[in-house]
Amino acid sequence: MKLEQTNEQVTGIVSAVGAYVLWGILPVYWKFVHNVPSQEILAHRIVWSFFFMVFVLLVTAKLRAFISELFEIIVQPKKLLGIMMAAALVSVNWFTYIWAVNNNHVIESSLGYYINPLISVLLGIIVLKEKLSLWQIVSFFLATIGVLNMTLRFGSVPWVALILAISFGLYGLIKKVVNAGAITGLTLETLFISPFALIFLRYVHNNGNGAFGLDSPITSSLLIGAGVITAVPLLLFAGGAKRLPLSVIGFLQYIAPTLMLILGVFIYHEPFTGVHLSSFVFIWTALIIFSLAKTKSFIRLESMLFKKITLEDKKTA
Repeated sequence: MKLEQTNEQVTGIVSAVGAYVLWGILPVYWKFVHNVPSQEILAHRIVWSFFFMVFVLLVTAKLRAFISELFEIIVQPKKLLGIMMAAALVSVNWFTYIWAVNNNHVIESSLGYYINPLISVLLGIIVLKEKLSLWQIVSFFLATIGVLNMTLRFGSVPWVALILAISFGLYGLIKKVVNAGAITGLTLETLFISPFALIFLRYVHNNGNGAFGLDSPITSSLLIGAGVITAVPLLLFAGGAKRLPLSVIGFLQYIAPTLMLILGVFIYHEPFTGVHLSSFVFIWTALIIFSLAKTKSFIRLESMLFKKITLEDKKTA
């Protein structure tokens, strides 16, 4: 029994790490198609993701279950609206990310995905009325200092990072409320947004500006492959999340933005100044505290601090 449990955990870790590594090196893929406009890459990513997800459903014999869930959602206006909103948000996130990578904002993209977990918790507090611990408050304070430091010292707001973090945070919130599975959710989202993507692609090709079939065969293959590189990490993540505790997933999720940061600095030679470093240090510290906030030692320390504050208040009174 223990051996079986260990094997499940190892499989879970390999799956989750695989997902985050693929997400982390995704900028390399988008750089290969940098000559194609971002909106056209996005449209291809949506369409080919849908076709690949249908293929996955066929291979895993889950197509019938998907169709059944689709009909259930159609007759529930709130769920249907939720899926449509999720589709719109993931499209905004994908477009921003593709544009950012191909316009030399890989470092700022990594900042967005570092901030994302904190945005998700903030949305949970505002929308789902979840409670915030002392250490989570400290995390938000430090992360805010990091973002403000970059904003004030550069004189501009890191919009790319904020759009990526907020759009993905809202996407995660809606997914939680709608409660659709990872595979079913992505298939439905791409199903709803694919007609718009196809209309756009037809318009582009009718005007003779489309890259697919008119550019090199390699470019066309890479645009088709956009569906595969979108779906495969998600499938790996679903396998990992099913086998691992949320705390482990919480630590592993920082693999992706760390790899993005390394690519931005060392491979694409984007500027990484002292301002960037100081801002990232604040955010990294915030994330370490945030990740450890639920451990026993931090809970014990929090309890001790609250007791000390209560005693001091009584003395003052």
